[in-house]
Amino acid sequence: MIYGIGIDITNIDRFKTLHNPETFIRKVLTPTEFEEFEAKKGQRAYEFLAGHFSVKESYSKAYGTGLGKKLNFQDLEINYDGVGKPNITKHPFEGIVHVSISHSDHHVVTQVILEGDN
Repeated sequence: MIYGIGIDITNIDRFKTLHNPETFIRKVLTPTEFEEFEAKKGQRAYEFLAGHFSVKESYSKAYGTGLGKKLNFQDLEINYDGVGKPNITKHPFEGIVHVSISHSDHHVVTQVILEGDN
């Protein structure tokens, strides 16, 4: 049974002009995600950050709470399997989580589907 579906589109370029980039990045990314981010350079780093931001937005919509008091960026962690498939490995939902990320030169689109009996 589908519990929730969330979708988000984010402009990658907006992450290139952050006023306080270090503070924002550490707010959005978990320590594990931050380590992976640090290994990225140039456009790939911006795509990574925008993708993780967007996935977390999509998850919060599917979960039904949005990001705020009940759910924050640090409650969610994304990693990738051996072939590059994204997975949300840390999250509060007790069912199955499906995630998709797609990039263009300037945008990232993500979708999260929560599946379970909740």
